[in-house]
Amino acid sequence: MSEERTHLFEQIQQMLAITDRDGLSGVLCEHRSSDIGEVIELLENDQRRAVFDLLEREVAAEVLEKVDEATRSELFEIFGETELLGLISELDPDDAADVLAELPHEESEDLLDHMEEADADQIKDLMSYSEDSAGGIMDPVHVRVREDATVGQAISEIQKAELEEDFFFVFVVDKHDRFVGEVRLRPLIVSSENTSISELVEEDAIFVRAKDDQEHVRNIFSKNDLIVVPVLDEHDKLIGRITADRVIEVAEEEAAEDMYAMAGTDAAELENFSIAHAARVRMTWLLPCLIGTAVTAIVILVFRDIFTQAEFLPIYLTAIAFSPMICAISGNAGLQTSAIVVCGLATGDLAALRLGQVFAREVRVALFVALSCGVIGGGICGVLPNVINVESAVTQSITPGEQVQIAAAFSTAMFMTIMVATTLGLFLPFLFRRVGIDPAISSGPLVTTANDAISATIYLALTLLLTSMFH
Repeated sequence: MSEERTHLFEQIQQMLAITDRDGLSGVLCEHRSSDIGEVIELLENDQRRAVFDLLEREVAAEVLEKVDEATRSELFEIFGETELLGLISELDPDDAADVLAELPHEESEDLLDHMEEADADQIKDLMSYSEDSAGGIMDPVHVRVREDATVGQAISEIQKAELEEDFFFVFVVDKHDRFVGEVRLRPLIVSSENTSISELVEEDAIFVRAKDDQEHVRNIFSKNDLIVVPVLDEHDKLIGRITADRVIEVAEEEAAEDMYAMAGTDAAELENFSIAHAARVRMTWLLPCLIGTAVTAIVILVFRDIFTQAEFLPIYLTAIAFSPMICAISGNAGLQTSAIVVCGLATGDLAALRLGQVFAREVRVALFVALSCGVIGGGICGVLPNVINVESAVTQSITPGEQVQIAAAFSTAMFMTIMVATTLGLFLPFLFRRVGIDPAISSGPLVTTANDAISATIYLALTLLLTSMFH
């Protein structure tokens, strides 16, 4: 929190403590709704109630929209149905749809039934789209004119429009409401009133479809430096617009979702403050990982029995000490590759969309990394048992030749497991993207868990093979 907002928080707390309503009202009037929203997130429910009682309804609605989901969930419990209905009615349709989507279905339907029919229908249309699609984040309010209209008629439409935000384009449609193009404001201002809109329209305007993923929309804005983009349905009819400020919110949401997925948790954890809820979300990811690591344990136990039967138990006990090193290094190498690929897919970079090009680059990088780690790790594996020399029957039974065999197996396994982990980190994001799953999921527990069992198998199998060959 910035110094200014920290000061606001302290002011509000102080005035709430002495019940200075007039002073608090004056302070709130001097600050933006975004500042107030950030402070609201830090207050107790009774303090929040006192603050909202002093806010004008329009400002209160903006604050409700700007707070995080966890805070908004608690505010829903504070407000009565009539008060909540009044606040939601003050919001733009797209924001109102987002807020209503967080309520239980029955409650949202009840609120919609008490709204004006035109507003309710508009919000219901928005809620019918997936929340992470272009239709789900669009604003249905826009200015449109027919292609046979004049500049004078277009200006008249602008004057009648209920647009609270800045806008820079008038959208042009044909007689069937199909999108034709757009006209910038400057040509409208400098042209005579009788000029036909068809003379000014830019027909090569960029647009998105209502079902396009919000990540695709974000990339369209980023690559073309857009301020606003029209949204069309499957029949090319104009149904709304998406503005740059909404896309900024989308970018933040997408970045947060990817971070959560790569960490093996979920953005749903922040939807409320319940410790049990947070634990359940995390365990949803950790339980499969627990099962995966159990597979690794099975691999290690199976090899223990094989080494014991072959009377190579001392070699096994020495080799197993270096197993975590191989699992960790190869796992991190895989994570590095998958993180690069996931970021490339998320930003829509052309290089990341060409599997062959990415594969050629990452394989060369992985070869260099694998060779370096294999040589360095092999040296550590060969030297460390002699440096830490514990007098026991086990360590004395390991000959210098056997230590070289373990080091050779380790070095080779390190090389192989890094290549395998890099391959997993490269192909899994592309595979997940192809089947419609967030690629970021593959970058977290999935890569590391799968890699542990594979690495342990390769390392112990090579150790057993080399030991058997030279005995």
